[in-house]
Amino acid sequence: MHYVSAEGLTKSYGINPLFNNISFHINEGDKIALIARNGVGKSTLLRILNGDETADSGKLFINKDVTVALFEQDPHFEENKTVLENIFHTDHPVLNLIRAYEQASETENGEALTSLFGKMDELGAWDFEVKVKQILTKLNIHHLDQPVRDLSGGQRKRAALARTLIDIGFEHRHTLLMMDEPTNHLDVEMIEWLENYLGQENVTLLLVTHDRYFLDAVCEEIWELERENMYVYKGDYENYIEKKAARIESELASIDKAKNEYRKELEWMRKQPKARTTKSRSRQDRFYEVEARAKQKIEDAQLQLQAKMSRLGGKVIEMKKVYKRYGEQPILAGFDYTFSKGERIGIIGKNGVGKSTFLNILQQLEQADSGKINIGDTVVFGNFSQQGLVIKENMRVIEYVKTFAENFPLANGGSLSAAQFLELFLFTPDKQYTYLESLSGGEKKRLQLLTILFRNPNFLILDEPTNDLDLPTLAVLENFLSEYRGCVLIVSHDRYFMDRLVDHLFVFEGNGVIRDFPGNYTQYRLWLKDNERREEPRVEAAVKETALTADRKKKGFKEKREFETLEKELPALENEKQKLTEEMSSGRLSFEQLQQCSERMLAITAEIEVKEMRWLELSEME
Repeated sequence: MHYVSAEGLTKSYGINPLFNNISFHINEGDKIALIARNGVGKSTLLRILNGDETADSGKLFINKDVTVALFEQDPHFEENKTVLENIFHTDHPVLNLIRAYEQASETENGEALTSLFGKMDELGAWDFEVKVKQILTKLNIHHLDQPVRDLSGGQRKRAALARTLIDIGFEHRHTLLMMDEPTNHLDVEMIEWLENYLGQENVTLLLVTHDRYFLDAVCEEIWELERENMYVYKGDYENYIEKKAARIESELASIDKAKNEYRKELEWMRKQPKARTTKSRSRQDRFYEVEARAKQKIEDAQLQLQAKMSRLGGKVIEMKKVYKRYGEQPILAGFDYTFSKGERIGIIGKNGVGKSTFLNILQQLEQADSGKINIGDTVVFGNFSQQGLVIKENMRVIEYVKTFAENFPLANGGSLSAAQFLELFLFTPDKQYTYLESLSGGEKKRLQLLTILFRNPNFLILDEPTNDLDLPTLAVLENFLSEYRGCVLIVSHDRYFMDRLVDHLFVFEGNGVIRDFPGNYTQYRLWLKDNERREEPRVEAAVKETALTADRKKKGFKEKREFETLEKELPALENEKQKLTEEMSSGRLSFEQLQQCSERMLAITAEIEVKEMRWLELSEME
């Protein structure tokens, strides 16, 4: 089925064109990744397809039977409403019923749950409720009665993702799902679950992501916006890199050929008399075409990271018997480690296990409960935190940079002015006079990275550095870090980024336990799976041994309520049967009354028989 067709779409902001005369098609089942530098128009294109913006020119056709769903980087909520009300925002009997059921479960309202069971059966809502419960559990969404305004940034993002997945799961119609950086603020386990979920769902997908493993797992085609054009590549990210390099090489060769032809044609043009024949006019038109091709520029501006690293002495950092807890939750339980020169350590673990707290304690931004942290005299921290830039109102980019220094030393011994250094980070002279609050998320990340490198750090701490960075910038950052001679500590959900850079991992397993694993993230996951395979035979034997007992003991809320109801109903029916027997044998009833009692007696006897059989089944489970 054909979903979307676009012909000649053009969009500009002021004099800056984002894309010009692009055409594309989306068919049912397509799974497409959209990549580009920050500010080139990825999010704008998604908003145009969603109907939130309009193109300057061109035609856009969306099949009337297709529902378009957009998951945005900055989700919108009704702030005073609860998480539950925002997630189940569609007014439909099934969704309203599941919302009521979830609310009753949250408040442990047994009476309300009992009344909802029958309605769930009537509308066939149980299958969808299972899917809803899976989404909420996997995305770690609890406390559904909490107002959205009280949520953290990560909680808001996960709530918005749950809302989107529930919407498309409920629709059961032709849906084009568009997702703008869905993996931001998700831990690795959540990302891997989302990969599997999107792979299993029969969904048509247009995805913006910087996560290359996620891209490869979910998508089968890559669209790139570059120099106002769109380029289409079939296959995975590695194939895209190879095909793009070949395309650029071909374009450069074509431009060189056009330049040679242009020189010959230019000489001919200069020799031509003013009065030209029809034939010469035709050649003149062709000259202008050749001139346009020859003067093409393939600008592939690359972020350049250069810094003069402060000398790192023999002693780096020692942590001895460090303890930290929040209330009853242990974060560190006697942690011991001595950092060495040039170490590259990745930090992984579920959200909330204390990764960011550990980084703060290491830098002495937060106090440990006990233990010693000895930091070498030569250590200079560079902290790329999730908090991002502290935006100062009415301050331009160049003014902000100059608050750190006017000139900056480079690794080769030279120095650059603030303006020159900004240009290395792809801030053009015009952009340098932009106000901080007007920068995009990716531009703010680049500026944050720049301010960190100004300090010439020799111990870099990177807490989720890949969020909001485009793929070309990420590649440059990876190349810089791979050559960096200082210590690097990385917290990231980007598995590709981690695999390329780290030598070993600190795995936060919870309850203060930190495992030092000798390898990168992929090696760690293989090790986990290997352990699981070894455990399977023993677990299966234990499961078989206790299966009968477990089946008898296990009884869901619905069965428990049914059993309790039967224990009340059966004595009442027996009591009614006894009274009917007494009345029928009293001799005081007319024939008509006797007939009515007889019919009721037959009905009660049949009902008691059915309910007793069900009571026996449930009592065995008990």
